[in-house]
Amino acid sequence: MTVADTIRDKLALLEPESIELLDESGRHIGHEGAKGGGGHYQLIIVSQAFAHKPLQSRHRMVYEALGGMMHKEIHALAIKAYAPDEI
Repeated sequence: MTVADTIRDKLALLEPESIELLDESGRHIGHEGAKGGGGHYQLIIVSQAFAHKPLQSRHRMVYEALGGMMHKEIHALAIKAYAPDEI
């Protein structure tokens, strides 16, 4: 199972309608933070769980779902989190 697969599995907790996950790790080779391990990802996630929640709460929900992966398997994560009616 890849890191991307594990990310998707953990985000299933949020019951997403869609997930787009882009691994940008290759663009950060040699980056100081990349030396410690962990990849760089861009996430677009659509879930009813985000309805009526501010941006900060949505990001916190994603981080909580990913748990210990942050700063280990994931060095950087750019998040765009939407409720279905915002698309």
